[in-house]
Amino acid sequence: MSGLAITQLQLLHFRSHRVTRLAFDGRPVALHGPNGAGKTNVLEAVSLLSPGRGMRRAGAEELARRPEVLGWKVLADLRGLAGEHAVETGAEGGEARFVKVDGKATTQAYLGQIARVLWLVPSMDRLWIEAAEGRRRFLDRMTLSFAPDHGEAVLAYEKAMRDRNRLLKDNVADPHWYGALESQMSEAAVRIDANRAAAVSRLMAAQEGAETAFPRAELDVVFPEPSPEDWADAWAEGRRRDMAAGRTLAGPHRADLSGVFAAKGVPAAQCSTGEQKALLISLILANARALAADLGRAPIVLLDEVAAHLDEGRRAALYDEICALGAQAIMTGTEPGLFDSLGERAQSFAVTEDGGVSKVSE
Repeated sequence: MSGLAITQLQLLHFRSHRVTRLAFDGRPVALHGPNGAGKTNVLEAVSLLSPGRGMRRAGAEELARRPEVLGWKVLADLRGLAGEHAVETGAEGGEARFVKVDGKATTQAYLGQIARVLWLVPSMDRLWIEAAEGRRRFLDRMTLSFAPDHGEAVLAYEKAMRDRNRLLKDNVADPHWYGALESQMSEAAVRIDANRAAAVSRLMAAQEGAETAFPRAELDVVFPEPSPEDWADAWAEGRRRDMAAGRTLAGPHRADLSGVFAAKGVPAAQCSTGEQKALLISLILANARALAADLGRAPIVLLDEVAAHLDEGRRAALYDEICALGAQAIMTGTEPGLFDSLGERAQSFAVTEDGGVSKVSE
């Protein structure tokens, strides 16, 4: 199965890269070089070819190369879901980020209709032990890969909730104001809850029966309190409590992702660091398998420094699974030896401290 793939990538004044051009052929890509050379910046640029703020969640103004601050661009030739596309995104001198596909201005949301990009980065290693917000963001990112309109539902919900929170802080008592906003929130909440539940179901199914060296995770969406059958009724009944708190205390924005190491029956938060990392890899691979089954093509997968945390056997198993999927996985590591077991199945590039990138293997 041939996957979605970038064939040409160009970074202009992006992070540490003044001008960087890379040509890919659809195989996995290994980027190796010293820390600080700009390997992760390449992955971040690719992550911006999907809806949202990318894998570092940076604002447009943070992405320009310093000290020039002239604005930045990422350009890519992309083999997408329905053919070849020229994709461009960037920002000019402090302005908002723009997106163009085949020369026409469009929205970030549209990027989800032409491709899917997944990623795993070191900052996610603490996922199971950090606050619920990080897990919720992780869940929504996976959900977005299955339902590109999920982001719009989340934005609509958050906007209406911010307006409701302003009423609460101002001690506004008029039920008509609340009713209108809670109706908007409820409509978006139904979509959010359904999308998240469907994503968890797809991830669980993609792990069942899969031949993998990585442990299966049991997942569930949970709330601090039992979720009601109707969010609108719950918000109406809870206005007095919410007004005292100055914010909305219940809703999809309080959801959490529960994970359990299935073979041991141990909550992910109580697993060892290595087991927690293995569970994350398992979920990214399950996400990729499910998308490949749905779309007929594997997504693009970004793996930052993932090989350094795996023993030789697990690294080889990871590479085998990526190649079996037919996914263009773009991976980083400090040493070329981390990718030895890929052999000719991957392209290899060396990234130097001065920002240069050179091809090591065809």
